[in-house]
Amino acid sequence: MGLGSTAKKLQGLSDRAEAMYKQVQKLQERIVGLEEEMDDTHDTVKRLDHQLTEQRALLLAIADEQGIDGEEILADAAIDDIDSTTDSAEDAEATEPDEAET
Repeated sequence: MGLGSTAKKLQGLSDRAEAMYKQVQKLQERIVGLEEEMDDTHDTVKRLDHQLTEQRALLLAIADEQGIDGEEILADAAIDDIDSTTDSAEDAEATEPDEAET
């Protein structure tokens, strides 16, 4: 094997290594960007959760002032939500073919 062939192989390896390094840099930049977006999203969710808690307290106070049992309404709504979720799951199970039939 001549020196020219070895030099070509080394140059090819060098080119591939440089291309891979650039890909790794781009991937690292994307990961950093995703981490920043995740942090922003986390902060937004925390802020919205806090606002929701404040709004719930305010609505319960208004309901109490009006002589309405807000906690009972929330409990009924939670039960209705669970019932509708259960119904949706049962409907989905009813439409799926059994493995024994296939």
